[in-house]
Amino acid sequence: MSELPKARIATASLAGCFGCHMAILDIDERLIELMQLVDVDRSPLTDKKRFTQRCDIGIIEGGCCNEENVHVLHDFRRNCDVLIALGQCAIMGGLPAMRNAIMHSDAPLRECLDEAYITGKYIRNTTHNVPNDPALPLLLDEVYPCSQVVEIDYQIPGCAPSGDIIFDTLSKLLTGKFRGFEREMIKFD
Repeated sequence: MSELPKARIATASLAGCFGCHMAILDIDERLIELMQLVDVDRSPLTDKKRFTQRCDIGIIEGGCCNEENVHVLHDFRRNCDVLIALGQCAIMGGLPAMRNAIMHSDAPLRECLDEAYITGKYIRNTTHNVPNDPALPLLLDEVYPCSQVVEIDYQIPGCAPSGDIIFDTLSKLLTGKFRGFEREMIKFD
């Protein structure tokens, strides 16, 4: 009997804390079982910066707060058959989206950056400049969840999701058995 080819997966971290990638590692020894089903393409876990070929599944953590995040997310949508938003930052913007409330108040982006880099009570910026290097990605007017930028096929909730729900979802997707989340898997106490 011939063995089925391994699925290709890719992962990326956008505007977030990298906690969801750490949660992937919380799959623990089941990673060995999962690695029998997949090859990892572009990912901070492999340090591959570009896609080497089309992927079956793309996993995104974090929302979009700058133009680079949007570019990466579009690249994943183009190169992945299935795209998964992993964690609350990818699903709803998470903690980075807290700046949205500030940006929609009376303080435009420039005032927020001045407060963060120049005028803040505990700032020791001797240059009195806001970082503005061409290498820095342009900030967006607000932080957007992934689904407001591209079509997302699945969302795995949590901050960060447990290794159990990540493993269960991925293994069922890879074997064609995913029918949604079991209630006890998405219960957060």
